[in-house]
Amino acid sequence: MKRILALSAALVLGIALLAGPALAKTLVVAHDTNFKPFEFKDEKGEYTGFDIELWKEIAKRLGLEYKMQPMDFNGIIPGLQTAQVDVGIAAMTITDERAKVVDFSDPYYDSGLSILVRADNDTITKLEDLEGKVVATKLGTSSPDFLKANAKTKELKLFPNNDGMFFELQAGRAEAAFFDLPVVQEYANTAGKGKVKVVGPVYEGQSYGIAFPKGGDLRDKVNVALKEMKADGTYEAMYIKWFGEAPKSKAAQ
Repeated sequence: MKRILALSAALVLGIALLAGPALAKTLVVAHDTNFKPFEFKDEKGEYTGFDIELWKEIAKRLGLEYKMQPMDFNGIIPGLQTAQVDVGIAAMTITDERAKVVDFSDPYYDSGLSILVRADNDTITKLEDLEGKVVATKLGTSSPDFLKANAKTKELKLFPNNDGMFFELQAGRAEAAFFDLPVVQEYANTAGKGKVKVVGPVYEGQSYGIAFPKGGDLRDKVNVALKEMKADGTYEAMYIKWFGEAPKSKAAQ
């Protein structure tokens, strides 16, 4: 009887080993559709950016199989909550409210919020100047909440993507845009060069994290990979490539 049980156990183990690779989960990794320079389509129509390259390197180090899933930013957290998405990497600000429903990695980028105006606008230079103004920002992000709490705007126009927000400003239907510093700065230096400018200080310092469903073990593994990348210089090289300077913030530590 012992011999039969031993043979049965060996058979089960053999089947499990053979089936293991076939049953390995392919992670669904959600990212924003247009959040340059973190994620955007290049001239070949393929998604690239800091977030995309960061995740590729993490997955390589951890031996993860995955597929990238572009989607509207405000759908990523619900996707994680309903198990339709396994990872969210989309320049997502770590907030107490979000941390109630998803888990976050260690910070990988430190940012803040900034004001963008047309180049000929000299009347808006700080947050207080947004009083009574029409301001464009992005739906589902931390920017609308900050503005509602700290600025007496006339109207907040919310857009699902960056293009709509910037177009509204350029068209004169909004007097300012208010959003994450790296995004508005990148736009001011590229497509909006000479047409718009970033003004005022950086508001509400914030950190970006990679999001996961509550209670999983992938976050801890990703944190180890992030630490290794920062220690061996891979993170710094990637940062310089996409932002033109070495990281100065605590997220680089």
